[in-house]
Amino acid sequence: MTAVAAVDLGASSGRVVRGVVTGGRVAVEEVHRFPNGPVHSGGRLHWDLRGLYREILTGLRLAGEVGSIGIDSWAVDYGLLDGSGELLGDPVHHRDPRTGGIKPEEGLYEVNGLQFQPFNTMFQLRVEPLLPRASQLLLIPDLVSYWLTGERGAEYTNATTTGLIDVRTGRWSPSLTRDLPPGLLPELRHPGDPAGSWNGVPVTAVGSHDTASAVVAVPAGTDRFAYISCGTWSLVGVELTAPVLTGASRAANFTNEGGVDGTIRYLRNVMGLWLLQECLRTWGAELEPLLREASNATGSTFDPNDPVFLRPGDMPARIERWCGRSMTRPEVVRSVLDSLALAHRDAIVDAQRLSGKEVEVVHVVGGGSRNALLCQLTADACGLPVVAGPAEATALGNVLVQARAAGAVEGTLAELRELVGRSQPLQRYLPR
Repeated sequence: MTAVAAVDLGASSGRVVRGVVTGGRVAVEEVHRFPNGPVHSGGRLHWDLRGLYREILTGLRLAGEVGSIGIDSWAVDYGLLDGSGELLGDPVHHRDPRTGGIKPEEGLYEVNGLQFQPFNTMFQLRVEPLLPRASQLLLIPDLVSYWLTGERGAEYTNATTTGLIDVRTGRWSPSLTRDLPPGLLPELRHPGDPAGSWNGVPVTAVGSHDTASAVVAVPAGTDRFAYISCGTWSLVGVELTAPVLTGASRAANFTNEGGVDGTIRYLRNVMGLWLLQECLRTWGAELEPLLREASNATGSTFDPNDPVFLRPGDMPARIERWCGRSMTRPEVVRSVLDSLALAHRDAIVDAQRLSGKEVEVVHVVGGGSRNALLCQLTADACGLPVVAGPAEATALGNVLVQARAAGAVEGTLAELRELVGRSQPLQRYLPR
């Protein structure tokens, strides 16, 4: 195997990456990037998944000769197929307000272990008008895989975000799926399993929830680490061998999601750089000049997880209303970064308290690892060293799972992480 192709779909952009593992190192090269975002249609927010698929095919052609293809994306959203295997409609975007009034019932957390988010798949299905016509549900990466190969399945790490998996057994929960149409949920696959082929190239299941792939590539030298997979969302947590299903964990809104090699990603969702992305879109501005000015600005802190910040729109105005004052653009940026750093700290403190796992270092991976001010503020807030990078953690994790499945590399998660640490530039921030 000379190379593999990683299809990495994010909430604001997608790309196809060519990855190579050789000489004890892993390298990735982006061969095609394309925009992504919500599309307003019929009074709803949707994903233009057919358009994304066309871009994926372009990227796979540009990737050249590869020995495998793996697909990851954001979680919870899905497409519904009719009896002939055709998509019934464009997948609805999780930021659509259709599930805004939903509340979780008692006893749910003890089964699925999930942080309550009204847009979790199980809650979207409760208000899904197409469900009576549906033959099968496929999560976004599984739908792309099906279009490539003609074969259907549900990759485990992403399936655990639906709210329909029993976190203890790792299987679809009979009690939580009993009201769904028979056969709606496909058989589970696990990272490393074969998932069909495209034009003679094997498609391999990876950690298809992008955070699961990103955590594979956390370059940790010890198991006493916390991670922040920082992009549109910040996923902040620790890696465990078993879920935490206590009442205190539920009250703290922590989630237990499946990871690669049977691990548990014990984490809390924080709103993340979506806040900045929406500010920049409103202003029509570039980030870097504002970051330089924000380093010397004074902001106001707010709760980034307040539902008022979930939807698209005029984000600076909502932040100013929450903070109760008018602000310059650098002050708004500083307010966002200060607030995210404090939210990161709170999640890491709670993760340690609730899981009993001690943290000595915080790893920031993903696009947010390039934001030096955010990384420094996070180190300051946590009182712990922050190691930033790799920015391409999701693609690297995707590539490494494929490479291991093909026999191009061997080892445990710890050994894969050591390989990432040898291969990728990292930046260290000490608390001030």
